[in-house]
This record gives sequence, C-alpha cells and structure tokens, in this order.
Amino acid sequence: MNKIFIASPLVLSLLPLTAFSDDTVALTPLTVTATRSENESRLSSTTVISRQDIERKQIRTIEGALRGVAGINISNNGGVGKQTSIYLRGTESDHILVLIDGIRAGSATTGAAAWQYIPVSEIDSIEVVRGPKSSLYGADAIGGVIHIHTRNASNATTKINPTFSVGGGTYGHYNVQAGVSGKVGKAWYNLNASHEQTEGFNSCAGALSYGCFTNEPDRDGYENHAVSFRLGYQLTDWLSLEGHTLYSGGSTEYDGSFQNEADYTQLIYGGKAVIQALDFWKIDLSAGASQDKSTNFLNGSQKGVFDTQRVSFSALNNFTVAPKHVFSLGYDFLDDSIESSDTYAETSRNNHAVFIQYQGEFMQNQVQLAYRSDHNEQFGQNSTWNASWGYAFNDGILVSASYGTGFKAPTFNELYYPGFGNSQLIPEKSESYEIGVSGEHTQWNWSLSGYLTNIDNMIAFDSSIFLPNNLSKAQIMGIEAAVGGQIYDFDVQLNYNALDPKSKDAATYNNVLARRAQQLFRIDVDRRIGDASFGTSVNFEGRRFDDLQNTRAVDSFVTWDLRAEYQLWEQITLQSSVKNILNTQYQTASGYNSAGVTVFFNFKYAPQL
Repeated sequence: MNKIFIASPLVLSLLPLTAFSDDTVALTPLTVTATRSENESRLSSTTVISRQDIERKQIRTIEGALRGVAGINISNNGGVGKQTSIYLRGTESDHILVLIDGIRAGSATTGAAAWQYIPVSEIDSIEVVRGPKSSLYGADAIGGVIHIHTRNASNATTKINPTFSVGGGTYGHYNVQAGVSGKVGKAWYNLNASHEQTEGFNSCAGALSYGCFTNEPDRDGYENHAVSFRLGYQLTDWLSLEGHTLYSGGSTEYDGSFQNEADYTQLIYGGKAVIQALDFWKIDLSAGASQDKSTNFLNGSQKGVFDTQRVSFSALNNFTVAPKHVFSLGYDFLDDSIESSDTYAETSRNNHAVFIQYQGEFMQNQVQLAYRSDHNEQFGQNSTWNASWGYAFNDGILVSASYGTGFKAPTFNELYYPGFGNSQLIPEKSESYEIGVSGEHTQWNWSLSGYLTNIDNMIAFDSSIFLPNNLSKAQIMGIEAAVGGQIYDFDVQLNYNALDPKSKDAATYNNVLARRAQQLFRIDVDRRIGDASFGTSVNFEGRRFDDLQNTRAVDSFVTWDLRAEYQLWEQITLQSSVKNILNTQYQTASGYNSAGVTVFFNFKYAPQL
C-alpha cells in the first residue's frame, strides 16, 4: 500500500503547474447513467468518451477506448477479437454492469460482456461510472457501470448526413464503415454498417504452463461485421418513442484452450417511451433483450455451443418536486436463460426489483440517497443502498464523500459448468467508501479521489480445488487522479491510478488479486495547426500477477503511440497512426502476446448534403 501514497504527490504536484485556456476541454458532461435521471450531479466519479474522442485518438477497439481511463485495468488474450476482461476499481470482470442503449448486455453464463466483439464503429459515446451502483441497478454493479451508446441522430440539424470510411494497416488489418443519419420533422434515424478483418499474430507466447494450454504457431485472425439502427419519433409534446438494434457477428481464431476457433453473434435490441405526464412527472419505459451466442471449434469440429439471452424491462418515474430536488421511483425486471450443448443443472432465473432515490441541493450542499430491493428467483431478497454528499465552493471546487453497498449472484458457469462449476457458491456482497475533491474551472478541470471496497464471499478460481470458490473477504484500496486542459495550444490529459487489491482469505492472505496492475499512468497530448492535427499517448502499466497464488508475475511495460490527421477538404479527412512505436513486447495476461508496432491509415468522407 505504501506505493500508492509515495506516487500520489507526484500527480498532485502537476495540478497547479498547468495554465489552460477555456476552449478545448469541456467540463464534466451531463450523464444520465450515474443517477438514472437528467438531474446534473458531480457526486459520482464519471468519465465520458465521446465520438469525437474516438475519432481524434483513432481508436479501433473497445480496449483502446477504455485503456488509460481512471480506475480501469484491462487484460487481453492475444490481440484484436480475443478474450478481453475489464476490471473497474480492482473488482472482478463480472462486477461491472454493462448497458448498451440502456439494455443489460453480457453473457448469462460468464456474467461478463464480450468486449472484444463490440465494434467501435457503431459507438456514439461510452459512459464510465465508478463505484457501486447496485442501489440503482442491482446485481453486477459492485465496481460500477459502463454504458455504451450506439450512434444517435436525435440532435441532428439536417435531413441526411452520410459518412464513409476505409482503412488498413499492419497484420492484414482493414475496416470499412458506411452510414447515414438525420432528422426529418419530428423523426430521427440512424443506420450504420461496418466490416473489419485482421490476420492477427500468434496469440500464444509459447509458455504452456502460463495460461496457453495449446500453442499453435500461426496467425490468429478475426472477422467482424456489424449493423446498428435507430429510429425515433416525437409523437406529441409529451410523448416520444424510439427503437434501436445492434448486431455484431463473425469469427475469431485463438490459442490457449481446447478450441481454436469460434463463431459468435451479439444482438441487442429494444425500445423506449418517454412520457412527460405532468410538468413535474416524467416516466421512462424501456424493454429489450441481449443475446450472446458462440459456437466453438477444434480443427473444424464443433466443440460447444453457448446461447444466452437476457430479457429486461424497466419503468422509471422521476418527480421534480422543487427546483434541484428530484425523487425517483422505479421497477426493474430481468430474465436470464441459456441453451448449450453442455448440460447445466439450471438454465434460467429471473429477478424483480424496486428502488427509490432522492437527489437534492441546498445551501451549496448536494445529497443523493438511494435504496433498492431485489428478489432473485434463486437466491432470494437482497437490499442495497447508497448515500453521497458534496459541498460546492464558489470557486468550482467540490468536496464529496459516499458510501454504497452491492451484491452479485454467482453466474451459471460458476455454479453449473460441467466439471468446473461449484453449486455451493453464495452471492458476493460489498461495502464501498469514497472521498474526493474535484475542480471545474473556466480554463481547466481536475479530480482526486480515494476509495476502499470490502467484498465478502468474493468468488475467484481456487487452484486447491480447481473450482471457483468463495473467498472469505477481499479488500481493495485505491487512488485516482486526473487533470485536463490546454497549455500553449496543446490539449493535455493525465490520468494516474494506484491500486492495492488484496485477498483477505486465510489461504491467500494479502495476495494481490489476479490481473490488476497496481500502478497505471497515461498522458495524452494533441495539437491542431490549421487543417492538421498531431497527437501522442504514453501509457504505463505496473506489475501484476496472473493468479491468486501470486506465483506468475506479469512485468510492467510502457507503450508510446503517435497519430496525425489532415483535412484535405471540408468533407475528406486522412488519418494515420503508429501504435506501440517502441515495439514493446508485453503481456496483460500471462502467456499471451500483444501487438508490436502497428501502423494504420484511414480515409474518411462525410459530404455535406
């Protein structure tokens, strides 16, 4: 833990040294995920990655979009399209609630989202909410919420906005994207399609005992084709309707398991109605489904089919009883079901929940209180709550403190996967504390927060029984610091994370939880000169362990990226990037390679009609 407090003054010392102008870095945007309302609040630790951020940094994967974001650790099993795990504030990869356009996504068998199959070309923005949100969303939100919004033209000002892009680069990687969007009268629409393919590289580093059970010295490719569609209509002054769909499918090749290829399908669809019942009463109704399907092969022979579906419905009432005072009352329903070539003892379960929330502001104090009661068909009733307080000074500085509880039911794989499930598992429960201070000023913004999370009955793989098992307890402490703005016409963003995620179980007492780097630092610098722009990113990730016994250490590493863009005409833009220019040979999961020097060129055409 000492490393956290040694390193944090370095970040703090950067804060007063930056003199920023007010025309580049926006203040914290309004986010609806943190409160499930449009009431602006700074009490939650949030980051928003916009479409502009994705295009400016020339991001081509979800991993690339989230790497370097405060509180996030990432592990990847060998390149684009390979298994990717996200750890938020040191919690498990299935402790993140993942929403896509408000619909619960992810696999009912693994409990985690297939990040590697979500195409960045279809994304409009990503909201990252750090800290427990079970009091609003129920299970899965121990570490936080990541909400992915697909492309949306509800704020468009023209009837037709076509876009087209094509790019290619190292490892036989290319992608093509085309779309059209616009607003016609009271209706808005968006249709986007993309295709991506890469020959990849050899995923397995050859150390069979370090994670790769099979090693084929070949290139492990990936193919993806995706479509997103959205249609909305403002029927009356008090009623709007919207429907949306995201489809992603293809195939991927990989090493390290008893299969070497998989065909996959991700399908998320849903609809919502927004009703302004009275001036002070707004109703949001939403329903949808998320399907995650994979078919695995070994040398062309089928080895397993996993088809999971999550069906959800939500009814939310927001009452603005007075200016800056909002009550929320809601109901959520979720049904998980699986079909598989393997035999599971149970194949479905549902969850009903009701919740209430109050948000208020008085005499520069901000308060948020929430309570939720979930009834899980298998594990019964669970209650969660949170309380947040902040005081806003007149100079834009906010000090805050919060407490929240969470819970997570074991997944179908953890309970029932043939030969590897443990039906004796019980739900995980958590308590989290956070204190923070942040500043939003005319010219720059910054934040510093510290947090402590205790998780009881945390589920992790136990090599002593070769099954998942409940640890008696895990404790996670961390610090996050960020500063952003503009100095001498350079856009600058710095993020620093220090993490101390420890098991408190007797068998692995004080061991570091697997695949969490304990030190993370990232700096992004960009500069626009006329029609050209240039940028660079430096990313440092400290040592991590690949197993709970801490016998397999994964070394720290540094990567350096460069990017450039030139706008030939108002409609045509050329982009180029060099990722990992130092050709760092690094791993984020023991035994799995990462890409070396990667060059990519992209052409964008967006005519003004």
